[in-house]
Amino acid sequence: MANVTRPPIRFLVFEASLGSKSLNDRLATLVASVIEQRAGVDRARMSELDCPSYDHDVEKATGLPPGAEQLRRRLEAAHAFVIVSPEYNASMPGSLKNLIDWVSRASPQPFNGKQGLLFSASPSMSGGNRGLWALRIPLEHLGARVYPDMFSLAQAHQAFDVSGRLAEAALQKRLERTIECFMDLVEAAACYPLLKKDWVEFLGERPDPAIDRVETGTTA
Repeated sequence: MANVTRPPIRFLVFEASLGSKSLNDRLATLVASVIEQRAGVDRARMSELDCPSYDHDVEKATGLPPGAEQLRRRLEAAHAFVIVSPEYNASMPGSLKNLIDWVSRASPQPFNGKQGLLFSASPSMSGGNRGLWALRIPLEHLGARVYPDMFSLAQAHQAFDVSGRLAEAALQKRLERTIECFMDLVEAAACYPLLKKDWVEFLGERPDPAIDRVETGTTA
């Protein structure tokens, strides 16, 4: 069998906290370091992408704000995305949901068909897991293929060692294994792209072009 040249795989690793020294920033840095051992990484932070509150009038007048336009471009350039998000009041941060809402207005809609993996870090015993379940909803609605396994780091304020790795060896191994399995899936999707991917947003009781959006095509 002839050798098949596989495309270089690239991941967008996005930390969704506005805090410059947050626990989620530390976790995102660790995640990116694991991915970098076998693939390219684009490291993004909410401080680079934060947007004003979504306003349909503003969208019609000026289009996407710079932060949303930047995330759209970076999503399109990546084969997959990883979001590392804090949990606020048992849900995702409002700034993250607002950014997703803005980016979803782009055409083509960049979350559609994109593989995604979710992480969280929190001082709590739940590790921010409830926020990740909330985050899955808009992403999956937009056609993202969110990986079934999620990684929530509990008691994150005391979970890291001085090198930035997880102090508990078994937990570090689990984190690496989760990422490796996700990367295998992304590589397979990139190398076998002929599956047709459709995305439909249907918001009315009957079809209406004013409120419905449909995208079909093949994702490379």
